[in-house]
Amino acid sequence: MRAISGLWRWRRNPLCRATDLAEAWVALAALLLILSAAPVVGSFVGGAAQDALQRSVRAQHEARHPVTATVVRKLDRSPLDADPETSSGRDLRNRVLAGWTAPDGSPHQGPVLASLKDPRQGDEFRIWTDRHGRLVARPLDSATASTHAVLAGFGAALVTGGLIEGGRRLIVWHMVRRRYARWDQAWDRAGPDWGRTGAGN
Repeated sequence: MRAISGLWRWRRNPLCRATDLAEAWVALAALLLILSAAPVVGSFVGGAAQDALQRSVRAQHEARHPVTATVVRKLDRSPLDADPETSSGRDLRNRVLAGWTAPDGSPHQGPVLASLKDPRQGDEFRIWTDRHGRLVARPLDSATASTHAVLAGFGAALVTGGLIEGGRRLIVWHMVRRRYARWDQAWDRAGPDWGRTGAGN
């Protein structure tokens, strides 16, 4: 950034080397690319992710159905279940044997994790099933899908900016290496005469 701010000042500076000016132009080009390309890439990726995720939301809502299940009896706690003393109210679930009717009308019964604090026989709670009554995960909601799409777009913009900055650093690194190589060659040519009286006259 210092090279960019000094670009105009270096234009007529007699101490400015051609490589200094080239580095400043590379930095300016990288900045302009970041400001123009990163938002475009982020917008494109975010839009594509939004379309794909919203299609997935619609498909999941068509294939998954909320069903009311009824507690038959409480089951013994599994070692994998959350500890009620360390779990929040949202995470607290109890294993129960429940019965439910599938959207196609078929009756089902099986072990289910119920979000009930103290489940008793006859208590009702909601589960998600497919059309045939098999248990499935809750479908993705539209707001969560949009949040994921925004994060994908933001991440793509950051990656684009990082790649451009990485390219700038690589170019400058090659320029500095060439500059040092030229300095070494100049020192090698001046070396035999270094320190001699009248050398170079």
